[in-house]
Amino acid sequence: MKEKYVEVFAKAFDLPPEQIGPDIAMGVTEAWDSIGHMFFITGLEDAFQISLEGADIIQINSYDKGIEILKKYGVEI
Repeated sequence: MKEKYVEVFAKAFDLPPEQIGPDIAMGVTEAWDSIGHMFFITGLEDAFQISLEGADIIQINSYDKGIEILKKYGVEI
């Protein structure tokens, strides 16, 4: 599952997979803008066959927070 998570990050933010890790966060990672965020969210929903709630979409602001939120939907990274 981690590979799929990293793949979604890499595609949404146009970053090499080897750069994806716990230091990736909104406001720190230049590529993480509002459009990239929406690509990321839709990528997560497609990859893991879930539908994120609005409050959760807003809270996903880092690599680690994404993992935490996905756990609520039964996705273990």
